[in-house]
Amino acid sequence: MTQFHFDPGTYLENMHADIPVFDELQEETARATEGRDVRDVLELGVGTGETSRRVLARHRGARLVGIDESEAMLAAADLEGDLRVSRLEDPLPEGPFDLVVSCLAVHHLEAGEKRDLFRRVAEVLRPGGRFVLADVVAPEREEDAVTPTTPGYDNPDPLARQLEWLRAAGFEPETTWTWKDLAVVRADLPG
Repeated sequence: MTQFHFDPGTYLENMHADIPVFDELQEETARATEGRDVRDVLELGVGTGETSRRVLARHRGARLVGIDESEAMLAAADLEGDLRVSRLEDPLPEGPFDLVVSCLAVHHLEAGEKRDLFRRVAEVLRPGGRFVLADVVAPEREEDAVTPTTPGYDNPDPLARQLEWLRAAGFEPETTWTWKDLAVVRADLPG
């Protein structure tokens, strides 16, 4: 994956400009985490902490472990928890976790790397744990490709293919929200 860093100072402004439903995506991501007793959360791609804050508000007292490849983004997130500079391709923090969540990060991986990540996420989750994936996907209809992407950095795959990869990793995935080329998937591990 090509290294690319957002400027934490302009990140939210850029996200709102590029993704008109950015706040809705964040809320739907957090909503997909509900219905589980969550003590330990792993976030993949913390960014400025938008997702973390919403998830932790729904799971008071949960412990956050978060990774992002940008030290500047982690500093801007200003979150309590164990925040680490790490890439999605690196070994994941040691679990077990009740919840793994990722919003707008996994689409940077190539197809094989996504499959590998889904397998590794399953390995760090407790039985009965949940993975919430919210991301840019390759839409079925060309006119639904509205989120700006950068060739060589952004690699969205079709939602149906990602659901297959999640099932192959042992998850029971369900799409909980979609909008054009964005999707939120709740993927549970059998207990």
